[in-house]
Amino acid sequence: LQNQMEEAQAALAEETVTATAGGGAISITMTGDQKCTDVKIDPAFLEDMDAEMLQDMVLSAVNLALDKSRELQAERMGPLAGGLPF
Repeated sequence: LQNQMEEAQAALAEETVTATAGGGAISITMTGDQKCTDVKIDPAFLEDMDAEMLQDMVLSAVNLALDKSRELQAERMGPLAGGLPF
């Protein structure tokens, strides 16, 4: 069981999820073990954007990516963990 958990954790480090905000203008990619691997911001989105709004959109996208990453982790690790938090 421990080997299966280690293999699942290693696989999670390789899998990614992507979340967007601002109608797709901001994109955050994160691994299944909650490491942010990519941040993309559409340059056209910045033309009419103030710093506070951009910050809010990036924060929203990061939190959505974290949620998706945790869901992926629960999906992959849940059967192995038997409902234990990880």
